Amino acid sequence: MSEASIRAQLQWAAGLLYQISCSSRLDAELLLAHCLERDRSYLMTWPERELDETQLACFHELIRRRLRPEPVAYLVGRREFFSMQLRTTSATLVPRPETEMLVEAVLAELDGREQPRVLELGTGTGAIALALKQQLPACRVTATDIDEDALQVARGNAETLRLDVGFKRSDWFGALTPGLRFDVIVSNPPYIADSDPYLSQGDLPAEPRHALCSGETGLEALQLIVEGASARLIAGGLLVLEHGWDQGPAVAELMTRAGFSQVRTERDFNELPRMTSGRYKP
Repeated sequence: MSEASIRAQLQWAAGLLYQISCSSRLDAELLLAHCLERDRSYLMTWPERELDETQLACFHELIRRRLRPEPVAYLVGRREFFSMQLRTTSATLVPRPETEMLVEAVLAELDGREQPRVLELGTGTGAIALALKQQLPACRVTATDIDEDALQVARGNAETLRLDVGFKRSDWFGALTPGLRFDVIVSNPPYIADSDPYLSQGDLPAEPRHALCSGETGLEALQLIVEGASARLIAGGLLVLEHGWDQGPAVAELMTRAGFSQVRTERDFNELPRMTSGRYKP
């Protein structure tokens, strides 16, 4: 087997990446497919094909950067979310599979409604807002973020996908039109405590810290959203929040204290309590 073959290079890279990734083989395949400008099925079909010098140099550079570690999504510049290919940069969090449950919850809430209004807070790549617009074209979606670089990524994704979402720079509710209310408010805000040792693990050191942390407890952004949501929801409107696996009781208490009813916490595909929702009853 040639050392320059696809098979040999994948074996070499997966062996190196094993020390920093629980998906080392998949990481290697995604990075090599990116360098070859092919999909992963090509690697399986032609394992004995040899890489030329340019392809080898590209692959070895990406493996070196992955070992830092840099997220694969940053290295290849994209990430799949709800069957959409989203451009992803170091200005945004990498969209996570568990966040798709927020989209599913909002879709279930809005099923059958005509032209509902949805607000996403802290949009990042635009993942949640764009998935909702794609699935419910009649939905009027507004998405905010405090970071202009992130908004540029989100707007670019919307343009590529040809989805009409209104993006606005705002510190949570601050820049929204006075009096405007929504059927649903949804957010995956920063919810990790500033001192959490988890921040030094995996790919997190490479992701924007302001999108991960909101303060000493990790509940600061969640509390601001809960306290501000009642002034932005219609009667009976739904608030849907992603949070840390151990924050469900605290978020549920925040919602209950703020006057929300039907408060419930649901588990993600890893069976971790990850999402809490509540209904605004004035």
